[in-house]
Amino acid sequence: MHCTVKQAGDHCPTLKIGVVLLAAGEGSRLGCIPKSLIQLQGQTLIHRHLQTLHAVGIDDIVVVTGYYFEAIEAALVGQTVKIVRNPTPEEGQQLSVRLGLTALSNDCDLILVMLADQPLLNRDDVIELISAYKHRPTNKLVVLPEVHGQRGNPVCFSAELIYSMLASPQKISFRNYIDQNPNSVHKHLTTNEHFVIDLDTNEDVIQFEKRTGFKLVLPSITPA
Repeated sequence: MHCTVKQAGDHCPTLKIGVVLLAAGEGSRLGCIPKSLIQLQGQTLIHRHLQTLHAVGIDDIVVVTGYYFEAIEAALVGQTVKIVRNPTPEEGQQLSVRLGLTALSNDCDLILVMLADQPLLNRDDVIELISAYKHRPTNKLVVLPEVHGQRGNPVCFSAELIYSMLASPQKISFRNYIDQNPNSVHKHLTTNEHFVIDLDTNEDVIQFEKRTGFKLVLPSITPA
């Protein structure tokens, strides 16, 4: 199934949307833990993201695991997602992105690439970004949020662009594509800091708890 997000008063056509949710990282700057299993208000971040995506109406979701795959995949039992495991996550995030994109359905219109460590990202944020994509200039193939000059996540890609890049004999980095093709990128300028708040370091955790008053519970798991 695909999301066909259409808000009241929105005259843009509905979109078939796929999502790649990245949860393959080592979390080395946070003491080597699976950041997707950090708990906020009694719920892991990965479950919060899946709940958000289902609330928007997106069902074509691929979760990419790598480090800590046993713990993360066990947490996903019973979830309506496709799981793809990166066998060599040490090669970096771009391989995880490519594996996730390859596993999506081939009839999407829009593809979102999401990180699993953005604790505040919610339904309204995802809808905001999808709406920005719908109303982008016609020549733009990528939409990304930018908050006070800082690039955020998730990133929206035209599925046509993704399919052509996956079919190319040259393995182009999707991040490099954004950097090297600024004329194809639409920056969604917003003050919504949910797009730029993530948990990379212990300082990020401390600042998040000070700012929100919410306590984060970090998992104690070692790589498989």
